[in-house]
Amino acid sequence: SVSRLVTSRGGRVNVRPMVKLNLIHALLFALVCSFASNLPAQVQLGGEVLATNQFKPLIGKRVGLITNPSGVNRELQSTIDVLRRAPGVKLVALFGAEHGIRGEAGAGLALTNSIDARTGLPVFSLYGKTRKPTPAMLKGLDALVYDIQDTGCRAYTFISTMGLAMEACAEANVEFVVLDRPNPLGGERVEGPMVNPRFRSFVGRWDTPYVYGMTCGELARMINGERWIPKRCKLTVIPMKNWKRGMVWRDTGLTWIPTSPHVPTGDSPMFQVATGMIGEIGGVNIAMHTAAPFQCVAAPWLDAGNFCATLNRYRLPGVRFDPVAYASANGVNRLNGARIYFTDPHRAPLTAINFFVLEAVRSVNGRDLFVEATREGRNFVMFDKVNGTDATRRDLQVRRSAANIVKSWKPGEEAFRQKRKKYLLY
Repeated sequence: SVSRLVTSRGGRVNVRPMVKLNLIHALLFALVCSFASNLPAQVQLGGEVLATNQFKPLIGKRVGLITNPSGVNRELQSTIDVLRRAPGVKLVALFGAEHGIRGEAGAGLALTNSIDARTGLPVFSLYGKTRKPTPAMLKGLDALVYDIQDTGCRAYTFISTMGLAMEACAEANVEFVVLDRPNPLGGERVEGPMVNPRFRSFVGRWDTPYVYGMTCGELARMINGERWIPKRCKLTVIPMKNWKRGMVWRDTGLTWIPTSPHVPTGDSPMFQVATGMIGEIGGVNIAMHTAAPFQCVAAPWLDAGNFCATLNRYRLPGVRFDPVAYASANGVNRLNGARIYFTDPHRAPLTAINFFVLEAVRSVNGRDLFVEATREGRNFVMFDKVNGTDATRRDLQVRRSAANIVKSWKPGEEAFRQKRKKYLLY
């Protein structure tokens, strides 16, 4: 007891210091418990949930895997290695989307079939002459697993690969399994033009807005449920745990593995959406081949101060534009312009920034980048494909305001929000 342990100099028991100490310890313990209980639970990726459940959906099956360097768990262990070690699971083939399973190929570079040097497994290319798995590739498989981190933008090719693989699996009677991952833009943001069927392409294959606010697992459910592929596949989605729709990447506590060379950080998908369309028009530099791709808009002739002031006067929520200067990639020109900062990434509009930037360039410097590109004979095929429509190009040709261009997307965005509801998992 306390009275046996603590005595005063006069032989009397002095319990007060120990009582105080115990009270302090109790208070500290209560504070720590309260703090811990208020911490958000860790996001568990679909692949981690699969492992926690002893890989039951894949036990006894011969499995193929579509993945790349982003296909890792919280400990940064590759899904390739995890499935190879999984008891009762036979990983027999790998499939490479754009950039390859090890991230070895640059943007747009075709891949060929090969043998993976690390595992000795065959690697089938889904970004080259063949973009949809052939019956020969799927022969002998019971399931094809998909584990690639997406960016949340329709113009990124991975979701096209996913849907085509679902189509092939339906035809070959092979199960398709999605290990779900966060949408780095969050699950609430829905922005941009819808796809006009005449402009359907590998960078605009599905009937979603430019930014669709769904995880890859949710989108797979929608592709299947809406019959965007001719025949529904046997689809299994392994959902995440503790991911919330309001989370952008920085809220997840997960490490970002670059999904491609110009998407190096967890915030990169936001910048990619904000300026990627401008990159298809040209006339300004958007900091590609720098440490901050998509984060700046600059040119030798831009008045950085006036340009940023004009952009900030639009009062776009959650976005700030600050003056920036840097050298061009060849070191010849000094470029001046704006650097984009997301002060509130949950509220910031992304797709709209492209068009407010074009309008600000015209307002400050009197230069219409679209007219200049037209005069120079630039090809707008990719711009139309990325937009999924030629409506945006026609709006720019008649100098429709940025605010009206953004407003024109609203009916499509709202219709999509309603249609997607039954496919949401979180």
